[in-house]
Amino acid sequence: MKTSPLVVAQLSDTHLFADRNQTLLGLSTARSLEGVLQQIKQLQPQPDLLLLTGDLSQDETPTSYERLRKLVAPLGLPTYWLAGNHDQLALVQWIPDLAIAPFSADKQFFQGDWNFLLLNSAALNCVHGELSNESIDWLETQLEANPHPTLIALHHPPLPIASEWMDNINLKNAAALIDAIDRHPQVKVVLFGHIHQEFDQQRRNARYLGAPSTCVQFKPRSRDFTVDELKPGFRLLSLYPDGSIATQVQRIQDCPPLDLTATGY
Repeated sequence: MKTSPLVVAQLSDTHLFADRNQTLLGLSTARSLEGVLQQIKQLQPQPDLLLLTGDLSQDETPTSYERLRKLVAPLGLPTYWLAGNHDQLALVQWIPDLAIAPFSADKQFFQGDWNFLLLNSAALNCVHGELSNESIDWLETQLEANPHPTLIALHHPPLPIASEWMDNINLKNAAALIDAIDRHPQVKVVLFGHIHQEFDQQRRNARYLGAPSTCVQFKPRSRDFTVDELKPGFRLLSLYPDGSIATQVQRIQDCPPLDLTATGY
């Protein structure tokens, strides 16, 4: 019989600007994030933690990260984060400021009965992702040392998502990661962002889950860059002590129309 789960809210690809009113394809990313956070605030029970899976900023300015902190901190929830390809410059200069409670810069932590491992897949000056040899070695060490149910998170998808343009900018050296996951049955969940859409696929012992963006959505199964009309959202996960999970995507309803003719951003 399952006991109460650990509840995790995954927010991804916030793409914030220094200017609250600046838009991405016609959408104020700050205002759409505010809508998502308001919906999270109304959840009962409240999540046990927030996990931000990259592309926190669009313009990589210190003000954009300060805005993220000011928006998220009032929830009072432990908050962990990853860098995305849009965060590369800020990774060196500004993201370390996101280590002040309730934010944490920890990339390995235990919560409840679960082990969380956060991997940096951002590659310098690249849109696609890569994991360093050191990251893979660190992951192997962590998995060998800990048999607890494990959640791995990174920004870039390690599996193809059947969108040609997106699969060209996914995780380039995914084989080493997938091999490690396949060999360690305690890995139950692999979370990622980057794709601005839902994704859910089981591979052996692990469930691979992609999240919508808190701003602009990309249309699934598209050959070229295509904006979707779906609303901003987030993924909610319930993690049980026996390693089983339940998950759903929630979306906000109040959102202005997007520029659906855009061919990039």
